[in-house]
Parts: sequence; structure tokens; C-alpha cells
Amino acid sequence: MLYDNLNMTGHLSITINDKLVQEVPNLVVSDGKEYVASRMKDTAKAAMSHMAIGTVSTAAAASDSALGGQSSREVLTSTTVSGTTITYIATFGAGIGTGAITEAGLFNASTAGDMLCRTVFAVINKGSNDAMTISWNVQVS
Repeated sequence: MLYDNLNMTGHLSITINDKLVQEVPNLVVSDGKEYVASRMKDTAKAAMSHMAIGTVSTAAAASDSALGGQSSREVLTSTTVSGTTITYIATFGAGIGTGAITEAGLFNASTAGDMLCRTVFAVINKGSNDAMTISWNVQVS
């Protein structure tokens, strides 16, 4: 018997003050895959609506359901679909989520909620006057 495999992968582009500082892959966590399956049934769970950043560098794991040390969670500024790729964008303005940022996640609520993806990356020092924008692509293939 032949089966098609459905994969979800992603990657982020992180800019500070409109200058690209990092591009990193992400992990679609188990809760995120369960979220996608539930949305295929109905809309009982809310759509992804927020992105969070944090300060813990513990490796991302499939069992993660939250960031290790969230410093800020912001409403998505844009969500677009092109073919099999969805792009989420969020901006963390001056004075928001400052410090040594090492992780990010996508959520469907302003607090708690379902986490779709989590990634950990090399330290980005976000100063109090810096604006950070993250463009996060998730591809289904």
C-alpha cells in the first residue's frame, strides 16, 4: 500500500530595524500538528493570532507547548497563504520584548493557547529602541 506523507516545515527571517539579522528553521511541535488536524475537522480552535519571543535557549522539542521564558507576545500583523505556504508576520516595537532574545513561537491566543511552532536561535540583543520583525513561513508538503 502506498501512502503520501504530509510534512510541515518552516523557517523564520528576523530583522532588527529593517536589517536582516538571522534566518533559522523551526520545529512544528506535536500540539501544533494536533491543532492542524482539529482545524481540518472544524473551527472549534481559534486561528493562529500571536507570535511570542523569549529568552531561554533550551532546544526546541516536539513536546513543547510554550516558550521556555516568554518576554513578549504580540498580535500578528499579517497572515497570508500562497500555495502550500502560510506566512505569519509580527513586529515587536521599541521597548517591547527587550533583552537577549533566543526563542520564538506561534500561538492561537494572547495567553496560553495552542502553540504551532517553536524555534531557538543564536542570541539577538534587542535594545529598548529597536524594532524586531519576524516573518515566519510554515510549509505543508
